[in-house]
Amino acid sequence: MDIREKILKLKKERNAVILAHNYQLPEVQDIADFTGDSLELSRKAAETDADIIVFCGVYFMAETAKILSPQKMVLIPDETAGCPMADMVDEKKLLELKKQNPEAVVVSYVNTTARVKALSDVCCTSANAQKVLEKLKGKKIIFVPDKHLGEYASKKAGVEVILYNGFCPIHERILKEHIEEKKRNYPKAKVIIHPECFMEVCEIADEVTSTSGMLKYAKGSFDKEFIIGTEIGLLHPLKKQNPEKDFYPASEIAVCENMKKTTLEKVLWSLEDLKFEVEVPEGIREKAKLALDKMLEII
Repeated sequence: MDIREKILKLKKERNAVILAHNYQLPEVQDIADFTGDSLELSRKAAETDADIIVFCGVYFMAETAKILSPQKMVLIPDETAGCPMADMVDEKKLLELKKQNPEAVVVSYVNTTARVKALSDVCCTSANAQKVLEKLKGKKIIFVPDKHLGEYASKKAGVEVILYNGFCPIHERILKEHIEEKKRNYPKAKVIIHPECFMEVCEIADEVTSTSGMLKYAKGSFDKEFIIGTEIGLLHPLKKQNPEKDFYPASEIAVCENMKKTTLEKVLWSLEDLKFEVEVPEGIREKAKLALDKMLEII
């Protein structure tokens, strides 16, 4: 029995559901029940009757799954798989920012810890950040932690925000000159960029959207070539869903080392030993869920 068969057998025995973010290794994505964006995955898992969620992603994503499914056991195959951007803002830093701006509404990107979500008024995703900000027009807004997403979404929404100095180191590896070079090599290709990239990169894109938005755009487009400005893991589902189309990474070095920590072996071990379990204290979970619920309410 190979490792895939062992995983599938054990998954059935444990009544588990396997989630894999779009940036995971191809073989991990292929073993998953669901692939997609982090919040999208957590919501899908919450709708299942699974007893166990195995989240192949980074730690804040597994926390979000626990926030939405407190009755389920949530496992992360590698507990050291963190998110540098999420780690840039913590409770202490956010409390200080709130103290300096007591009347401000705090909008936190879902790429944050449960404790930061719990201190926030509303969450947002890369797909709906603009809509969330539009609904808050006229209010003073703090946006954490990603300054690039905050800048892009606030400009599109026509609102001013207090930006926190956080960023995704992986998306910052995608530069304007990378796009220009790829456009010279593939002049017919459409450029699709993630809003965690620099503003000057977003400004030369044909489409700026989340990873799920990129998949939707590519599938619905009549174009045959695309330059993809996000972590290279997304090329796997793009090609899988559109075998007749060609996809080129905007930057070959846009690789998230944390996302690549999860392997099939670790997924198997996680199911075998029920490790590593992710817990969120109930008081934190309830407050964090309120911020997530508020997002769904206002969009």
